[in-house]
Formats: sequence, structure tokens, C-alpha cells
Amino acid sequence: MAMSRRERARLVEMELVAGGVQRLVEAAKRLGVSYRQMKRIWGRYKETGAVGLVHRSRGRRSNRAREEAVREACLSVYRERLVGFGPTLAAEKLSEWGVAEVDHETLRRWMTGAGLWSRVRRRGEHRSWRERKRRFGELVQMDGSHHDWFGTGSHACLMNLVDDATTTTLGRMEAEETTEGAMRSLWAWIMAYGVPVALYCDRKTVYVTDREATAEEQLAGEVPMTAFGRACHRLGIEIIQAHSPQAKGRVERSHGVYQDRLVKELRLQGVETIAGANELLEGGFVARLNEKFAQPPASDEDAHRPVPPGLDLASVFVFEDIRRVANDWTIRHENRYFQITGPKQVMPRPKARVTVQRRLDGSLHILYRERELTFREVPLAAQVKPRAQAGTTAHPPRPACSSIPAATHPWRRPFSRNAPRGRARTPAATPAVTSP
Repeated sequence: MAMSRRERARLVEMELVAGGVQRLVEAAKRLGVSYRQMKRIWGRYKETGAVGLVHRSRGRRSNRAREEAVREACLSVYRERLVGFGPTLAAEKLSEWGVAEVDHETLRRWMTGAGLWSRVRRRGEHRSWRERKRRFGELVQMDGSHHDWFGTGSHACLMNLVDDATTTTLGRMEAEETTEGAMRSLWAWIMAYGVPVALYCDRKTVYVTDREATAEEQLAGEVPMTAFGRACHRLGIEIIQAHSPQAKGRVERSHGVYQDRLVKELRLQGVETIAGANELLEGGFVARLNEKFAQPPASDEDAHRPVPPGLDLASVFVFEDIRRVANDWTIRHENRYFQITGPKQVMPRPKARVTVQRRLDGSLHILYRERELTFREVPLAAQVKPRAQAGTTAHPPRPACSSIPAATHPWRRPFSRNAPRGRARTPAATPAVTSP
């Protein structure tokens, strides 16, 4: 008969009592039970022996056990539609579809018994534990997750932001982990919660750069930044670099939740496009994740800051280039020419530097001393000079001079140091030159 460790310990103590080695009071102290309970255990042992020490419910069906029909219905739906789902998510889907209200641990046992689930062993801890931030918005971890989200073999990137204090997440699907995708994701977070204090990112060139400062940056005392870094600098957001994936483990674990739940939800909904995935994320999927996994912060104070009054976020999340104004008040940007037309009060001088902004909506803006200029694009026909036809030249060369200098030409006079400068001699004073 199979006995538990506690039951085997009781058997040893009862045998000592039966042999007269110890009394019931001493056995009760060794087992940590009361004397009254010890007398009941001793009575069952004397009556049936070691069998009386085994729990009486062992081998019997629990009064709270679910019907076999419910078990078979849940496993049948799992085999048809939920293959690969974990017990927790599968239990949620069974409840959502009205199949049955089953605890995830009960479903785990059913799935394990049917050979539909196996235990996943976790690796041991490697890094030291870091305490969460106390305030919501004090630190937001940001990273991109590349995965086959649609099950078609083509990888997309989920831009994921996770708050360190509450595990609140916000995800947005993009084709790649680009600067524009990072800007749109941070913009969505600011619109939802406010401006965070700091961002925890890895060392990709989307977020930080290791290039050396240009001459202009050195003169101005500026640190080299990416376009995303400049946007964060204007909003007062500090970028903290993570030197390992374990350092930003909260967002890395959030990737696993998305790669498990989002992939299966996309498959159930039949979504196979990035636009459709973003509609699903914004349509309640992220809100349900936060409702289930987010936790209250240690402090009730919200560290998020509001957007400064009068600041347009569209003018913050931009790509900037510096261009020099030509003498005809034109600039060249991306192989296109633009004519600056005004306003006259802030018209830049030739050779002045202006800032060209390309916003996320594709529009171009030219600024001089933080004020916006009006401009128009120069037509392509006016940008390129017409080429000369074959066999002709735009400026014909001058005809070669074939005349012979006269005999009285200054080139034919002998050199004399005493001759007055700037004055030509008279022909009469010049000796005649005979031809050879």
C-alpha cells in the first residue's frame, strides 16, 4: 500500500508505542499533534494495523469532482480548436465560449492525463533580483519582438512597452523595429498615460548611437543622438541603456505572453495583416492583458507628466536634417529642390542654415530659428538644365587666331631695362627688322 511521508512517520511512532519503547504523550510531541488526536490514531492502528494510518479518502472519488461528460467535452474542444494552448489560456477560452467553467489546474491535470500537455521545466535564476520601481511611469521598458506572428513564415515586429512598477503593457505591430515604429509606439503610450520619466532600452541604433560628435555638435556642447533620442530629449525622457536581455527581463517576459496569447488569438480571428493585428490590439486585447496581469504599484503617485501646453507631438516625433540656403533662397533635400517664399520677417539670409523636418505623416516643414517658413517645391524641369543636342555645344569655342604679329609689335622688340614702363615706343625709334 502506498503511504505518504507523514503516514510512514506515524507508522514508525505507532510501532514504538506498541513495542513499549515510548508512550502516546511522547509520540504526540514527536508528531506535532494533540494527545486527543494521538489517541484516535492509536485506536485505528490497533484496529486495522498500518491500513488505519492511511488517509480514508485515498482512492475515493472527490465530492467536488467534475462529471466525466464535462471532462470529455473540454478535451474534445481542446483537440479541435485549442491545440498548443496552455492550461490557463485554454481555461479562459472554454469559459468564454460557454463550454465549461473549469479551473486551470483541473484542466492541466486532465490535459496531462490525456497526453495533451507536458510539464515545462524552468531554468534557474541567473541574475540578481531588482526591486520594482514604486511609481507608475517612473520607468518604462521598451523593446521589439520579432516573431512569426501570423503563422505564414513572414516575421513582423511587435513594439512592446511595459511599465516596471505595474507591468502595464502597450503593444503595436510593425514590419520591422524601426525608428518610426518606436516613435509611433511611444506616442501611443503618451496619449494613453502621459510622458514617462525614463525609458529602458537595449543598445540598438534605433534608440542610441555610438558615433562621434560632429564639429557643430562639439561647438554646441551636444551629445550625438538618434532621431528617437532627440524626440525623447525634447520631452524630458531619459534613455537608460540595458547591456543584457536579463536587465530588461520584464519586457522580455512580456514578449513570451504576447507570443503565446496573441499568436493564438490572431489564428482564432483569422488575422494575417499588420493593420488587422493593430486593430485587434487596440480593440481590447491589450486592455484584457492589463486587466489580468497588471498589478497595483507600491506608491499611489503617478510619475507620468502631462504634455507641455502648446507642444504638438507631431513636431516632436520627426526626422530632421540641416541644410544651407543657396543664393537664390533654395535648399536641396533628398534630391529635391525647394524655394523658400517667406515670411519676410524671418527670411533667412543666403548661406544660413535651416532645419528640414519630415514628420511621421510624410509632410515636410522648414524651420529657421524655431519659426516655420513657407516654401514650394521647384518643378523637376526647372531643376535640371537642358542638355545640348548631339553635335552642338551650348557655348561655341572662339575661332583660333591665325594672324602674325606685325613687325612693330612689342613682342618683337628687344628687352631693355631702361625702357620706360607702361609706355610704348614710337615706331620711328624702333629699328626695322628684316626678315631672314
